[in-house]
Amino acid sequence: MKILMVIPALGNVYGGTTKVVLDLAESVGKLGVSVDIIASNANGLTKIDVPLNKWITKKSYRVQYFSYLKFLDYKFTWSMTKWLFHNVSDYDIVHTNAIFSYPILAAHLACQFRIVPYIATPHGMMEPWALAYKAWKKKFYFTFFEKPSLQKANAIQIIASTEARQINTLDLKTPLIFVPNGINMTDFESLPSAELFYEQFPNTRNKTLIIFLGRIDPKKGLDLLATAFAKAHEKFPETHLIVAGPDNTGFLPTAESYFSEAGCKDAVTFTGMLTGAIKYAVLAAANIYVAPSYSEGFSMSVLEGMAAGLPCLITTGCNFPEAAEAKAASVVDINVTQIANALIGLLQDPIQAKNMGDRARKLICENYTWDRIASKLISVYTDILENQTIPAISQDK
Repeated sequence: MKILMVIPALGNVYGGTTKVVLDLAESVGKLGVSVDIIASNANGLTKIDVPLNKWITKKSYRVQYFSYLKFLDYKFTWSMTKWLFHNVSDYDIVHTNAIFSYPILAAHLACQFRIVPYIATPHGMMEPWALAYKAWKKKFYFTFFEKPSLQKANAIQIIASTEARQINTLDLKTPLIFVPNGINMTDFESLPSAELFYEQFPNTRNKTLIIFLGRIDPKKGLDLLATAFAKAHEKFPETHLIVAGPDNTGFLPTAESYFSEAGCKDAVTFTGMLTGAIKYAVLAAANIYVAPSYSEGFSMSVLEGMAAGLPCLITTGCNFPEAAEAKAASVVDINVTQIANALIGLLQDPIQAKNMGDRARKLICENYTWDRIASKLISVYTDILENQTIPAISQDK
């Protein structure tokens, strides 16, 4: 079986989706499937310094980058388009990642022209909040470009069980498959010493650390977190909030203003993007993980916080009801008061918080590892190639 994965870009600034695609390709490739990835060389306001138009061989997959021209929010890439129409028929299935992006549209059109089956994964981009953001432009693009190509896909992969209801309101007849994101538990078997983080950010030493791990973006709910954390910090002055993530849209000054207005900025450290050992060191240093998002696909950072054994506070916008069912996270509405009360509750009862973290780690280890996810996805690929019927997902999900 030969699979082509298409994603608009693989830059680190794009957060979890980049990591998802690379980890998924590695895991599928380890199971004996041939996997190639193509992407533009975009990386926010910069470009990835990589060779273009040639294969770069990784451990279990290959990747090829193409130049692009940015127009509005779309990454136009004529070189990738030509490559797709010339080469897509060499693959058994094409798996696209993201929507509202020119490279994805080009991939879908090439598949239709060459009669190659394809699966589309929106990665949460059809969630209500995401569709409402820059709505006029998305409505036009969805009606005339996105919807027709999605209706011709062999399947749409949803990564959160809650996505099914929203996608069904869009009158798409394409079969839905539920295959969530995963993580590599080996990364969490032995976290590095928290000292590595303290050395770089000494003002966090001897504090009760609450960590937000994600892009500095309007949808991440930092406005809610600022007010909620201010209330918790008033009761627990030893608390300190770590906001760890890249600012690829220039939203950082606005995010900082939320905490200034809430009167708690002195108890907040913005670290920028953390990668490698220091990223795992901050998880080792943290006491609580928080994700106050308005909208997510299926957050990789939430999985990482849970895999690290942290008590996690997440909103319903994170689309992880299974965590609430397993009592593996505190899941609250997208509401300042509920976020504040839940945060205070975790701080008041550290024993119960630790038990929650233990349940979280167990849930992730048993259900959300890349080995399990890759096997499930390969079964879907096989069903499509063998013309098997894909079971419908209930709209009640």
